[in-house]
Order: sequence, then structure tokens, then C-alpha cells
Amino acid sequence: MNVKRVLFITQEIFPYLPESPLANNSRYLPQAIQEKGKEIRTFMPKFGNINERRNQLHEVIRLSGMNLIIDDTDHPLIIKVASIQSARMQIYFIDNDDFFSRKNTIADDNGVEYDDNDERSIFYVRGVLETIKKLRWIPDVIHCHGWMTALTPLYIKTAFADDPCFKDTKVVYSLYNDDFTKPFSDKFSSKLKLDGITDKSVKDIADGDVNFLKLSDFAMKYSDGVIQCEESVNPGLLNLVEKNKIKFLPYQATLTESVDAINQFYDSL
Repeated sequence: MNVKRVLFITQEIFPYLPESPLANNSRYLPQAIQEKGKEIRTFMPKFGNINERRNQLHEVIRLSGMNLIIDDTDHPLIIKVASIQSARMQIYFIDNDDFFSRKNTIADDNGVEYDDNDERSIFYVRGVLETIKKLRWIPDVIHCHGWMTALTPLYIKTAFADDPCFKDTKVVYSLYNDDFTKPFSDKFSSKLKLDGITDKSVKDIADGDVNFLKLSDFAMKYSDGVIQCEESVNPGLLNLVEKNKIKFLPYQATLTESVDAINQFYDSL
């Protein structure tokens, strides 16, 4: 498969959020893949601690205005965009006052994780996919970074499976040391429902208590490949890779090795 277009869906990007393995990878990998000749699009949530003025974010009116229904509640979808000039890279931001206006990312000032992180994840992933449809941009590969993107493989292989934008798209999930501690609510699997997502589709997470490993396992079941993007990860993740017998790229020591290996990995799908 000769991959021409790669969609990066990520939880954090430096310099919009502080440096971390996830934020740095999500900043430099898309640029490097673009420099390899592939066309890219990159998305992240517009968390409330991102300074819009300093980073020159502006709303894309033609893409905004849709409502996404989660658990019988309408949530307006707002799309913003900014540029990392030195990389010649545009970053799209998914925004919504209910989910992303608070001044932290995943947890409050006391480190207590937000109760609605499950719905924030659902809204973010669906928001990205609906925006890509509006852009009429057809990705060959979607590369997911961070647990907030873990639902992407499910949606691509079920609810969006017949959509012309996604019917041939392969999904790659990344492994990071980004565990969360508060399990998702018992209603999580029912909140995921859309046309094309059946009880069978979500049976593995239907009994509530969806923790980090269970969510990661669920992401792998619907993915076409997994890449270890951080040197130290929960050993349970590597056990899940083995259990799911999924195409796997282990951690690469340097950015140069990583870019070459990941670029080849995309093409091998």
C-alpha cells in the first residue's frame, strides 16, 4: 500500500501544551512524515489552558456549527485552527464549552480526573471524523496518540466503515506511558452508540469499570497496527499486543530511526 495521506489524532501537541513524550512526538512526527512526501492533517482538543491569542487560534466557521449528540445531550462542535510556521504545519483544534473550557487537560488542580473524560473522548474523536468528512479529505492511515483517541479504531471500523472518506482507511494506535486512574462510568458503552455500533461491537467494555488497560485492549481489537512511541510503557500494554496478535512496531531509539520505521510501517499496512 502506497500511503499518501496520514491523519494524526492526538491528545497533546507541543508548544500548545507542555513538553512530554506524547506532546513532542505529536509535534515532530507529523512534520517529519510530511517531509517524507506524505500529506498530513493533525488534530488535538482545544483544552482551556491553551492560550488562543498567543498561539493565534481562530475559528473555522465553515467547519463549525454541527451538533454531536452524546447520551441524549446536544453538544456544539467548534473547529479552530493555528499554524506552526517553522514546520509549515496546520493544527486543527476540536472545541466545545461543555468539555474543553476548563483550565486543565485531564484532571483538576488537585489531580482529580474529570468524571466526564469518557464523554470528552467520545466528543473529540467523533468531532475529528466529522470534520474530516466536511474537509472531504480521505486519509490512507489514521495514527492515534494518547488514550483520548482510543475510540477512533472502533468508529472507523463500525459507524464510519461505509463512509467514502474512511472505507479503506487503516488505523494505527500508539502506546505511551499515559495511564489514567479513574475508570469510565458504567454507561460508557451505551454512550458510544451510533448507527453501525451494535451491542456486539462494544461487548468487551459493556460491564463498566473501563480502566486504562481495558480501553487500550479495546482500541487494539479494532486497529490495524500498534506502535510503541515511548520507551517505558505499562507492561500490560505489551501483553495485550501479544494477546491480540496485532502488527507491532517496537520503540525506536532516535527520531530518525523512528520516522523511517514508522513511514515504512504505514506503507506495510
